Amino acid sequence: MNINTKGISLDQAAAAYLSQVPETKNGRKTVDGKSFAEILNQKGEELTGSDKVKFSKHAAERLFDRNIELSDDQLKRLTKGTEEAGSKGIDSSLVMVDDLAFIVNTGSRTVVTAMDPANNDKNIFTNIDGAVIA
Repeated sequence: MNINTKGISLDQAAAAYLSQVPETKNGRKTVDGKSFAEILNQKGEELTGSDKVKFSKHAAERLFDRNIELSDDQLKRLTKGTEEAGSKGIDSSLVMVDDLAFIVNTGSRTVVTAMDPANNDKNIFTNIDGAVIA
């Protein structure tokens, strides 16, 4: 399906696209059994890499300075902990993975800072509204 979108609005492009897509029994337009919303959400996830956490510049520097290396398993647990915190309505979470502590902004899925036991002698975490042990 090829549509020339030069010089037309997004609504016009969507209408041109959808006019070429057959209707299903319930009257909704689909492509390969997926609705426009499903396709849009899938593409958005592919573009943003939403299945992974990001590290802020500060957090990346802390990981490097403190020689903290995350295994694939630890990164998966950090990601899962971030997802769980977000699903509970936590905006700024402490996520503990083994003996490592991460402060994560769950909305942007961004690790703000990272600490290991050697660099967190007081074990005090501020400006968080929840914690997850992953």
